[in-house]
Amino acid sequence: MFLSVVLSGLRRWLRARETAQQLNALSDRELSDIGIARHDIAQVARQSQ
Repeated sequence: MFLSVVLSGLRRWLRARETAQQLNALSDRELSDIGIARHDIAQVARQSQ
């Protein structure tokens, strides 16, 4: 049980990290087109899970 909770949390963190990396690779114009400000990337990545 404990291990599954830890692994689940790790998977969520990895997905959020990958999402943030992909969003950071976009230009400011591309981010603006999808309605995301650069300073909001971390929050958006965490919420996407």
